[in-house]
Amino acid sequence: MIKSVKNRFSLTHGFIACVAIAGFATSAAAQNSTVMTGNANDLRPLYADAGDIAEGKRLADSSCAGCHGANGISASPGVPNLAGQRPAYVYLELRAYQSGVRGDSAMNNAVKFLNDDALVKVAAYFSSLEPAQPRPASGSAAVVPKPDALQAGKSAAAVCTGCHGESGITKTPGMPNLVGLDPKYFVAAINDYKNGQRKNELMKSMAVAISDANAKNMALYFALQKPAPAKTPAPGDAATGKAAADACAGCHGEQGVSGTPTTPSLAGQDAEYTAAALRAYKDGTRNNETMKGLATPLDDAAIKNLAAYYATQQPQAPKVRKPLTTQEWTERCERCHGLNGNSTSPRLPALAGQRTDYLIKVLHAYRTGARKSPEMAAMSGDLTENDIDNLAAYFAGQRARSVLYVVTPGK
Repeated sequence: MIKSVKNRFSLTHGFIACVAIAGFATSAAAQNSTVMTGNANDLRPLYADAGDIAEGKRLADSSCAGCHGANGISASPGVPNLAGQRPAYVYLELRAYQSGVRGDSAMNNAVKFLNDDALVKVAAYFSSLEPAQPRPASGSAAVVPKPDALQAGKSAAAVCTGCHGESGITKTPGMPNLVGLDPKYFVAAINDYKNGQRKNELMKSMAVAISDANAKNMALYFALQKPAPAKTPAPGDAATGKAAADACAGCHGEQGVSGTPTTPSLAGQDAEYTAAALRAYKDGTRNNETMKGLATPLDDAAIKNLAAYYATQQPQAPKVRKPLTTQEWTERCERCHGLNGNSTSPRLPALAGQRTDYLIKVLHAYRTGARKSPEMAAMSGDLTENDIDNLAAYFAGQRARSVLYVVTPGK
């Protein structure tokens, strides 16, 4: 049985427990079951007594304090706080460095001459300390949380609504619908306006002010809006245009719904815009040899008919997954690392109050595979730079809480 005792050490049956983390009953119950069923050797730091911890302090002062701080609170960029960290986690990480699994030469050299008993005592010492608490970051260490990608995209897209309509569904003839387009096509179009490949001075002046990050966020926002045809007239004969559209289906898809990310869907597009684009390809204003070859034989009536046909088709949402918000990501992290990053398992690291730069560094390492963990690789694979910054800032800003795991004999 494991009992938790807050904010002090207790000697019970000759054992002293290491500082762990306060958690809620449901989370603690789930994680404590893992603690009791794992490798018992992992939990040796839990059994350290006062003498072991004193010896651990002596070893830590000589081998660890230079990087991790005298009290386990790091002042070195990218180096983690160890004070109040989960005991079995520290022990297992020290063993990983000692065996070379982690591949960090500085840490390898620091621990390579320590025997297993010394690693247990060092882990117990750091876990016995009061954890670091959030401190305002400044200068290059400061990470300001950013809006989630979808919210950022909506904000950036506000400048488009006057011409392209709310949610990208236009009510202005000649202005294209922005819904139903793959994000890759949207970003490419913005870049074409920026570099002048698409000739439109108004759009160029607006596009140059859009950062690459905002272009991606806007593209995502419009791609995730419910698609609907442009709310504009469609002069021309749609039935006649349907027959002509057979030549377009190979690239733009049946009924104008493209299956290729870089090729635009035409379904539901404003008819006047489609017609203007075809005329631009025909006269060379838009430079695309394939489109020029297809548009050149079309007279103005055929162009209007083709545009009318596509305007009457129902656009479809591209296959784009809605990204998780920072709140949704933190909830996923908390399933293992505890509420607000306060782990209730001696084997799983606490994130609360950890250095922001260290958390960013570790998440990058898991995402790239430089640091190995099947669970963390699965979790971090879809993280964007924005997600990583926000998660690091969130957990670094949480108050670290300590409790004691006191191991008592089972009945």
